Amino acid sequence: MRFFVLSHTGPASGVTSTVVVMTTSASVSTGSEGAIHGGTVTDRLVEANARYAAAFTDPGMDARPVLRVAVVACMDARLDLHTALGLELGDCHTIRNAGGVVTDDVIRSLTISQRALGTRSVVLIHHTGCGLESLTEDFRHDLEMEVGQRPAWAVESFRDVEQDVRQSMQRVRTSPFLVHTDDVRGFVFDVKTGLLREIDPA
Repeated sequence: MRFFVLSHTGPASGVTSTVVVMTTSASVSTGSEGAIHGGTVTDRLVEANARYAAAFTDPGMDARPVLRVAVVACMDARLDLHTALGLELGDCHTIRNAGGVVTDDVIRSLTISQRALGTRSVVLIHHTGCGLESLTEDFRHDLEMEVGQRPAWAVESFRDVEQDVRQSMQRVRTSPFLVHTDDVRGFVFDVKTGLLREIDPA
């Protein structure tokens, strides 16, 4: 995992960035039965954070994204959004969930992003081989049978990733809470090639 730390060396100097590499769970050594040596995954993350913090310098940044863009994407661990989009710390708001679907909570985050923190553009990113393509709303029924309560949320599964991107774009463009809907674009990220394919909203 890479973190870009912006630093200022003087009033007249430019902004420089330092890449700090942070260990992720994918690189944690495991034993024959998958046990993690030296503690849990969370322990490893906390240790990595201590190393990160030891070299950390407050970049003195504002909470408003520099590029005034919000990116909505799937939570899939294969998507390294900052690297894939050439973004650095402070450039954007990143909103992630299962499928990158525009749900009520995504609209909530986008509304705060636009109205309180100045973003103007919205980029929606789904991807190939998404886990939601193998689920159905029966997932909610199965949960109800197991725990005795039906989830209030929808699974938002889909079969056609391009059509789901179009639906997400439409949900953003028609939301009464969002004030900037003229620059909303949707893409499918190919997990095999790393390329984005833009989806025509029509």
